[in-house]
Amino acid sequence: MKVLYSTKVTASGGRNGQVKSDDGILDMPLSTPRSLGGSKTASNPEQLFAAGYGACFENAVLHIAQLKKVKLEGTSISVQVDLQSYDDGHFNVGVAMDLDIQGVEPIVAQQLIVAAHKVCPYSNATRGNIDLTISLRGERVI
Repeated sequence: MKVLYSTKVTASGGRNGQVKSDDGILDMPLSTPRSLGGSKTASNPEQLFAAGYGACFENAVLHIAQLKKVKLEGTSISVQVDLQSYDDGHFNVGVAMDLDIQGVEPIVAQQLIVAAHKVCPYSNATRGNIDLTISLRGERVI
């Protein structure tokens, strides 16, 4: 294993606190989601997770397409993260991703998604630990 990149973010104050990266690029307040009694003036951990997983997964699709020499006309991804509560008191997240991959037949786009799910660091880190669905324009692939 070779480390390609490393970063450090410090969180203080929990869901109603602050996050700041060691380089200062990320420096923002957090809030509990409004639906759970928080404000609508700051982001929350679920939004940050959705943004990170989405960007990483889309890049994995682009990476696989490049390796397979598949020319794409465009890609986008929408990521929904659900904060889940269980009767026994534990919490988890569920993730639903919907991709739009343009310029290739649906079967090729599905193959890119399956291959991307195998190489995406977020997918590898969460595999088997979260409820996950991945769709292509609303049609479930994974």
